[in-house]
Amino acid sequence: MSGPRAKSRKAAATPPELDRLQAVIVGSLEDDKGENIVTLDLAGKASFADRMIIATGLADRQISAMAMHLQEKLREGGFGRVRIEGEGGSDWVLIDAGDIVVHLFKPDSRDLYGLEKMWGADLD
Repeated sequence: MSGPRAKSRKAAATPPELDRLQAVIVGSLEDDKGENIVTLDLAGKASFADRMIIATGLADRQISAMAMHLQEKLREGGFGRVRIEGEGGSDWVLIDAGDIVVHLFKPDSRDLYGLEKMWGADLD
């Protein structure tokens, strides 16, 4: 593998590792009552991640709590530290968990940005 991804990220996770990471993320979001949780396969479509998970929260406080709890559960699960952008009261929080990127939205922002349409199956 060449390019920026190869230099800036560790070796790509194996499918079982990705599945375990995804299970921790989805489980955490479900525990925090995240709504409309969707996982998109980005393999071959994007260089920044292999999967994207999108979920909706109804309030800033819920979204912030979802991000904080997810960060804790990933650390406890041995996945290391994750970067969070927008957690200070925003309609959109991004969590970079390495091979999986998580987007937490308020309903209106999720509709506005339309990431499912942008990165979904129709991308091909």
